[in-house]
Amino acid sequence: MSNLNNATSISSEPTVMSEVVGRVGCITLNRPKALNALSLEMVRLITQALLSFQANPQVLAVLVRGQGKEGPFGHFCAGGDIRFFHQAALAGDTSLADFFTEEYALNHLIHTYTKPYIAFMDGVVMGGGMGISQGASVRIVTDKTQMAMPETHIGLFPDVGGGYFLSRCPGRIGEYLGLTGQKINGPQAIQAGLADGLIEVQRLPMLWKTLLNTPFESGQAVERWIQSQCTKLEAVPFSNKAEIDQIFALPSALEISLALAQHNSEWANQTLASLNKASPLMVHVVLAQIRKARNMSLADDLRMERDLVHHCFHLRESSETVEGIRALAVDKDHQPQWAHGQIADVSSEEWPLFFNSPWTADTHPLRHLN
Repeated sequence: MSNLNNATSISSEPTVMSEVVGRVGCITLNRPKALNALSLEMVRLITQALLSFQANPQVLAVLVRGQGKEGPFGHFCAGGDIRFFHQAALAGDTSLADFFTEEYALNHLIHTYTKPYIAFMDGVVMGGGMGISQGASVRIVTDKTQMAMPETHIGLFPDVGGGYFLSRCPGRIGEYLGLTGQKINGPQAIQAGLADGLIEVQRLPMLWKTLLNTPFESGQAVERWIQSQCTKLEAVPFSNKAEIDQIFALPSALEISLALAQHNSEWANQTLASLNKASPLMVHVVLAQIRKARNMSLADDLRMERDLVHHCFHLRESSETVEGIRALAVDKDHQPQWAHGQIADVSSEEWPLFFNSPWTADTHPLRHLN
């Protein structure tokens, strides 16, 4: 599916379009047929564009969006190119390691970017799409946003800084979203602290055009203007927040699943069904990941996630992640053969091994992040 040497997609259009218009740098992800899933080439093109915009005094702020099949916007980014992950893992292709190292470095660059970075998170925003939007200074959702970190369902974990941003959601919403992969809409994303404002889909093209044509005097002025365009929403709490805070604060994944089974409500039944579809092993790993990340800097969290992702893929054929991707995206039988039948079957010796770094501090591929 992904040819890493191919500088453009099959249609010969670039997979990432970047340009300076007026006082803003514009980035458009351009793999609409793949819902803008990120390839290594795209990670490199976005990184190059951001470094170039950062050094360009003409650029006051950066705007990022996805290209849909019908035109701009439509879907932001459905995550990383998981078919490539599967293929590369089985082939022992070193570009898989490069992908995660460079993607996490890009996530760090966005979180620490010196100019306003405004992400238009329309349509599907999952996995790697969260990685290139959660560090934005203004995170815009729409009435069509579908946001999730569904990695446990493919035997992976919410990476791209997921430990960092999920652990900072109010209460235990981060554990809930990370373990279950639950999808949320635009208003819920704002309630969860994962977005800053909502703009209806039909208004986006005109707003983008205005941002390109306005002679702003500063980056802060760009930010203020886009914030002033957001729709006023009622301040309502995240749905089922009391139950989430109570159940997802329990000490272990097993206790969480047992509490959901005993709760006897439609919400608990749906949540448990979602949890039971996930890799039992990775549910344990993710609970620990989010809780450890609560007290970590972003750089330390990304280094931890780079360790975790190494363990997810290095076993090749017996990797839980390779099996999860096979079932979802390769054979599409939706019947992953997880290493364990249920959450209770995972031993307490097993999941902590994922947190052992294969590198020393001075050989870690992300040692340069601060």
